[in-house]
Amino acid sequence: MALRSLLVIAFGAALLAQTGGQVTYTKDRSMVLPKDYRQWTFLSSGLNMTYGENGGNAANPRFENVFVNPAAYQSFVKTGTWPDKTTLILEIRGSDSRVSINKDGRVQTNVVAIEAHVKDSAHGGWAFYGFDGKGQGGKLFPKSADCYSCHEKNGAADTTFVQFYPTLVDVAKAKGTYRASE
Repeated sequence: MALRSLLVIAFGAALLAQTGGQVTYTKDRSMVLPKDYRQWTFLSSGLNMTYGENGGNAANPRFENVFVNPAAYQSFVKTGTWPDKTTLILEIRGSDSRVSINKDGRVQTNVVAIEAHVKDSAHGGWAFYGFDGKGQGGKLFPKSADCYSCHEKNGAADTTFVQFYPTLVDVAKAKGTYRASE
């Protein structure tokens, strides 16, 4: 009976890790992409978002969809800050026009890359991870990567780009955690 209980607990822990309840890592400190992130809270979608001077790809702009684990979203709504173990997933997709009956607008196509922004105090606080279009990799970006300094300088709340998440801008402002970027 004890073995059965242990198996049930182990299965439950594994299931929790796959459903956004826990950030999981491999032995080499790579992040495991949560399989169900598309079922998480959807924050926003941008088209051809660029932060540099060169601009995006006007001929084939990319969509960027942002998801956050539900527990972190609920905590942010209550406090205006992200709790430990927050995981934001940025899913970058290609786009196309003239698909099916669409004559002009853009639609999302294949996943090009996935990135994660994770707040994990056990692993040094906020960190960024990169995945390929199939969700493989999960490699930690070095602290020298531009994303760290850009988010620190321009993040509207707790180093995150809340200014691009319309459902959270008013929350952060009401909680006094919103910081306007330059």
